Amino acid sequence: MSVIEAIKHAAAYSQVNVNIVLINSEELNENNIFQFFENINAILVPGGFGDRGIEGKILAIKYARENNIPFLGLCLGLQLSVIEFARNVCNLKEANSTEFDINTKYPVIDLIEYQKNIINRGGTMRLGNWPCKLSSDSKVFKFYNKEEFLERHRHRYEVNNAYKDILSEYGLKFSGTSPDHNLVEIIEIPKLKYFVACQFHPEFKSRPNNPHPLFIGLVKSCIE
Repeated sequence: MSVIEAIKHAAAYSQVNVNIVLINSEELNENNIFQFFENINAILVPGGFGDRGIEGKILAIKYARENNIPFLGLCLGLQLSVIEFARNVCNLKEANSTEFDINTKYPVIDLIEYQKNIINRGGTMRLGNWPCKLSSDSKVFKFYNKEEFLERHRHRYEVNNAYKDILSEYGLKFSGTSPDHNLVEIIEIPKLKYFVACQFHPEFKSRPNNPHPLFIGLVKSCIE
């Protein structure tokens, strides 16, 4: 509900109507994906846990990237965007998250170090407000118009820093990180109209009279 409302906030701010189509990613495959997205102007992959529908979401992300459709990934959506890019652009075909495959050959998404020793996980996720430092030359800077801000988190897995160099080499930009650069917060593909994903939950900070910058960016990219 919060994601749907955040889209509506950005649409109202941009003075357009929005028609939101909910798609079950378990139904997506290579043969039918065009039918699902034929009349879609933007694709959003929200947060989530577990491996249900994961490959369908990755397929949707690939479709957005290859067809230059405005895209926004939220939390899990960022992690799957990194997996898709690693597999299909960096040629790391078996790239995955250790959440879905503990023995993956290329763990581009993994538990951060302090999480690996936690047995009774309970409420031990990266929760609440965490600072993000934004590159001033990033695509999303013009929507935030500031270099540092707080965003709300609720997750346990992170981008594996061991793969940042190869991902960057092939064109993925880490436009937002923690102030110490240890945690990835925002990624984008600069050459595309609007391909952005964030590790946090921007929908939690969107309000009718103050829509979130990343949702504004998505809607404005559709208008353009």
